[in-house]
Amino acid sequence: MSERGQAGAGSAVERRFLAPFRGQTLDVPPIWLMRQAGRYLPEYRATRAEAGSFLKLCYNPKLAAEVTLQPIRRYGFDAAILFADILIVPDALGQGVRFEEGEGPRLDPIRSVADLARLDLKGTSGKFDIIAETVQRLRQDLPRETALIGFCGAPWTVATYMVQGQGSADQAEARLWAYRDPEGFDQLIDLLTAASIDYLDRQVKAGADCLQIFDTWAGSLPDDEFDRWVVAPTRTIREALKDMHPDVPVIGFPRGAGATAVWYVSETGVNGIGCDTATPPFVMSEAFDEEDVVIQGNLDPLLLVAGGARLDERVDEILDLMRDKRFIFNLGHGIVPQTPPEHVAKLVERVRRGG
Repeated sequence: MSERGQAGAGSAVERRFLAPFRGQTLDVPPIWLMRQAGRYLPEYRATRAEAGSFLKLCYNPKLAAEVTLQPIRRYGFDAAILFADILIVPDALGQGVRFEEGEGPRLDPIRSVADLARLDLKGTSGKFDIIAETVQRLRQDLPRETALIGFCGAPWTVATYMVQGQGSADQAEARLWAYRDPEGFDQLIDLLTAASIDYLDRQVKAGADCLQIFDTWAGSLPDDEFDRWVVAPTRTIREALKDMHPDVPVIGFPRGAGATAVWYVSETGVNGIGCDTATPPFVMSEAFDEEDVVIQGNLDPLLLVAGGARLDERVDEILDLMRDKRFIFNLGHGIVPQTPPEHVAKLVERVRRGG
């Protein structure tokens, strides 16, 4: 039986991170940071070296659990997020993913409906099971008061890597396929949606308390395409998970969505909205008042690198504007490698004392 099954609902209520999702407003908001396990920590770099490569680290449950736990030991965040990568899904589908040092991910591009024959939804279990084992280990090893966040990449964002064959500045190849052959591109999105539902379901069954859907490239789409490729698949994932795990909250992170973020919340049914760095705190405070949603965000990761008085001022500004809101403190994107670990410690201390 998973730790989730052993612990039951009683212990989950004790996890501060989950309080805002249960309708509670806390004087001191929960805090965790995207990419809190990463290269800015010397212990992470040592573990990564032991694993031999980034992908080997993702597929080693013992070491993946270790790097997930490292920032919890250092800073006592209210939540840990599973260490994995959004490209686990295409890798499990059979596209094959490799990470080249200093250059990021590389995939053999999927550019047409014919190319979809290379992908196999029925063949994902082996790699998904490895990630589920990491989740099980984490739920056993984390402090009982620490929530565990599982995640996936949103279908649109994952598709941009699959079609381009790597990261890109404008996601042009995926956007062009979507314009030229929307029905064909829809087949790729449907495949990713189905795989993501299965992947997240396994994470919850293994012990995840909450899920986040990362749509890093949502902002590259115009409003008329945003609904079809960002909102619709996310809504499908959310509705499926709600049926399977009604008590497990889902946070959406449509980076760059701007004014369409409110539409995203109302149409997808997510329980939480991750706000990126470009979202002004006063907008975070006011824009979602009519929505039953937890707000998460949105400190600039580079301000965390810089530190000093400006960091303190911004943290206080965010805390002041989000007081009396159901709020989780986070960054507007992930921690960058050059972040001084002591700046993270100071950030946590300042948030915990309320500014």
